Amino acid sequence: MEFESKVLSKEILYHLYETGKTLATAESCTSGQIGEVITSVPGASAYYRGGTICYSDFAKTKVLGVDADLIKEKNAVSEEVAKEMVKGIIDLMESDFAIATTGFAGPGADAGIPVGTIWIACGTKDEIRTMKLEGDEGREENLRNATYRAMQMFVQYLNELYPAPSDIDQLPKPEAK
Repeated sequence: MEFESKVLSKEILYHLYETGKTLATAESCTSGQIGEVITSVPGASAYYRGGTICYSDFAKTKVLGVDADLIKEKNAVSEEVAKEMVKGIIDLMESDFAIATTGFAGPGADAGIPVGTIWIACGTKDEIRTMKLEGDEGREENLRNATYRAMQMFVQYLNELYPAPSDIDQLPKPEAK
């Protein structure tokens, strides 16, 4: 596991442990790699509810409740499906936040979508952010990149929700006279 991903896992621990919020993951192309990185940090059991590997369209519909018609219309590798995966895993795991991935890591692709196209989504049921990765660097690198970028995007989201106090906020306040 890469050092950078472990650092991001510690940032997630800091935010979620301190706030008492929970996280779940719904992974297709990353096949549990995000969950593995999250649980590499001691203390993750306090906030990580767990995750699913919904690799097939069948699993996306049966486990996460993604509408089969949406998959047919937009393709499983789409922003819309990634968002529905976030909502589905939040419902399934009763979590506050979720991270989801769906894409073609390689070597083959489908429906005219190039290898290396991966959609990442994270957030709450009411606010979901997405990111599209493109470019084929080989299956292993595509997956490593998707895992890291998903973690990075979620940490950025948490930093915006729960900003760390600035150094100036840590200084003692002058007493009133």
